[in-house]
Amino acid sequence: MMLAEARAKYEEALASWEHPELRFYLGRVLKSIGRPLLAHENLRLAMRWGPGSLKPEDEQAARAAMRALVEQELAAIEIRCDEPGAVVLLDGKPWFVGPAAERRMVTPGEHVLVARKQGHFTVIKPIVVLAGKEASGKLALSVDAVVTRQRWPGWVPWTTVGAGAALGLAGGGLMWHAGTRHRDADQGLQGACATSCDPLPHDEYAGSVLESRLAIGAFIAGGATLAAGAALLFMNKPQSYRTEDRGGVRVELRPAASFDAASLSAQLAF
Repeated sequence: MMLAEARAKYEEALASWEHPELRFYLGRVLKSIGRPLLAHENLRLAMRWGPGSLKPEDEQAARAAMRALVEQELAAIEIRCDEPGAVVLLDGKPWFVGPAAERRMVTPGEHVLVARKQGHFTVIKPIVVLAGKEASGKLALSVDAVVTRQRWPGWVPWTTVGAGAALGLAGGGLMWHAGTRHRDADQGLQGACATSCDPLPHDEYAGSVLESRLAIGAFIAGGATLAAGAALLFMNKPQSYRTEDRGGVRVELRPAASFDAASLSAQLAF
């Protein structure tokens, strides 16, 4: 009860007069009543005045208390976001606006990181940090848009249709030429033979028959190619779809920074 009363008195005094010793005493009280996050913040404010603002023994005690809080009772989250105008929230409360990098002391446990910007996918990531650990990472947002595209370049189906039409025209030309040759052969035979003829050294109709068969083959191939071209045109209609969300944050978990802590870090990707 006396610690709670002391806290209220220190806070009342600080409302009228900002002083490093008052911050130090308040931080020590908050640490004793189990409010590590507030205790660390007040001790940090006490130390910001620089060397000599506190008695040497109080400054040493403040540093030791902060180190103990960082290593045993608190955790830290440091996030960087290079997206201009992106709003970053921590546990539902506004934190900072990108591009920026910020670090905050937090209580151990699960925290939720949110980043949002108009026209971009919202990033929501839970981050679990243990006492004495620091989670740091870089946050990226992806553009959220509707894109319209075709399966193939426009020239592909139209080239197929053109090839089918060309084969059809070639078949028509061959058929016309075969008919002409057939009529010429008829007229030649009628002029050379009255009632009967000797066997000819070669068939006068062979060329026209071959061209006729080639024309039929060209008609069939041209029709199939035209059908394929029409199918490609139908399948190549512009299609709209939403861009893929490639945003997120990769988090590195390492020992939280303290006055004399130095060690290797380990990767933990979410």
